This record gives sequence, structure tokens and C-alpha cells, in this order.
Amino acid sequence: MKVVLFCGGLGTRLREHSDTIPKPLVNIGYRPILWHLMRYYAHFGHKDFILALGYRGDMIRDYFLNYRDAMTNDFVLSGGGKKIDLMSSDFDDWRITFVDTGVHSNLGQRLLRVRKYLESEEEFLANYSDGLSDLPLDEHIAEFRRRKAVASFVSVQTSQSFHAVESDEDGFVTSIGQMSKSEFLINGGFFCLRREIFDHIEDGDELVEKPFQRLVARRQLSAYRYRGFWQAMDTFKDKITFDRMESHGDCPWMVWRSPAGK
Repeated sequence: MKVVLFCGGLGTRLREHSDTIPKPLVNIGYRPILWHLMRYYAHFGHKDFILALGYRGDMIRDYFLNYRDAMTNDFVLSGGGKKIDLMSSDFDDWRITFVDTGVHSNLGQRLLRVRKYLESEEEFLANYSDGLSDLPLDEHIAEFRRRKAVASFVSVQTSQSFHAVESDEDGFVTSIGQMSKSEFLINGGFFCLRREIFDHIEDGDELVEKPFQRLVARRQLSAYRYRGFWQAMDTFKDKITFDRMESHGDCPWMVWRSPAGK
């Protein structure tokens, strides 16, 4: 299945980095979060990517045009530093289509602009490109097919906490308390989509708003509940969280490192 990755947002909540580079290129360890996500999909056999570019799309193009496979793979250096023999590669069998979908386009419009590259696809995958998970992707796809929905996404528990507030008609607070993260689920991305999704997107629509509401009304939108690891990189604090996990080798999203069958 082809994988559409939305790479065009401005990343305004990650200003410490996104003022100079697009959010998908913010590093976790030696590699951008975009690479980690693509490596995740490749692990499950989905290696045909469509990158819907926007803000600083030139930098994403340049990253892959000048990709350095030796940065994350074992290699032998010889010939006075002139010869590199890679022990393995994570890039050779990837196919990547780069599409300029506009700087200010929303997700619905970005998806419409890559439609011509999906004409032969009955089903395809999509993602925001700013979140990672150890989601069992094959199980999500199987459930999506079993339900015969037009679209499905992963619903996850948020790691954020909030103060739940109740007030009377005069505006005085009657109670305030911590809301447990287990009390509600959010859209975590990791979309499975059928080609029919394009029948529900009109010009100007944001993907998760009106199109998904139309699917809800027709009982054609499903959610795959997942309680395992999921984390988005929305803020600089999230970036620090990822960096700490990577430095400690605590990287559950790196499913490609797991033993076969795990």
C-alpha cells in the first residue's frame, strides 16, 4: 500500500526548530522524525511513499537527495577513506514521490493534490508525520478491511493532563480537579483510507472536519483503539521527551529492532 505523509505544516508550536526547518526534519537522535516514521512503515512492507510538501519542502527534498545511509548503518571504511562498504541499508528499496501541495494548504487539499498518484490504489495509508507509535499496523489494516469503512484512524490516550472545571450560571467555579488521561481518546493519525475518500472531500475542506463528519453520518468512519505507545511531537517539550527516550535506548516505535514475530 502507498503511504501519504503530510509534510507541509508550519509547525507553529515547535518554533524553536520550525522557524528554520520543517517539523518533519526535526531530529530524534541522528535522524528526522520523518525518517523514523518511514522506517516504521517500511518495516511492515509499505515502502512506496508520497510526501505532500509545503513549508520548506526544499529542505525535505534536499535531505533525501543527499541521504547518508552510513549514518545509521554499520559500514567498513577503506582506501584511505575513499571506499565505503555498507553492511546493510534502509533506503535502497524505498520509492519516494515528492509533491508540492502548497504552503498554506490544509490536509484535505494536500490529499486532493496527490490524488493523481493514487489512481491505481483501492486502499492507501496516510499520516501526519509528527507522531510515532509501536502500533501493530497489520492488525489495524485487517480491522479496517473487516469493517469495510471508507476511513479509519488510530484512537489513543493523550499523555497530557487537564484541570476539569465546572461552574454555576453566575460563572463561579463549583469544582475543579485533575482529569485523567484515561478518560478520553484522541485522533492519533495513522490513517487507513479507501479511494472513495475523495468522494467526500470538497474544495477547501479540512480532512478531519467536514469529510470525516460526512463519513460519521454514513457509519463509514472507524477508529482502531490502541493503548500501546504513541507520542506526537507538537512542542519543544515533546522534542525533549523523544531525545531523552532515544538517549536511553527506550524507543518502542523502533519496531524494526524487535526480534522477528515480536
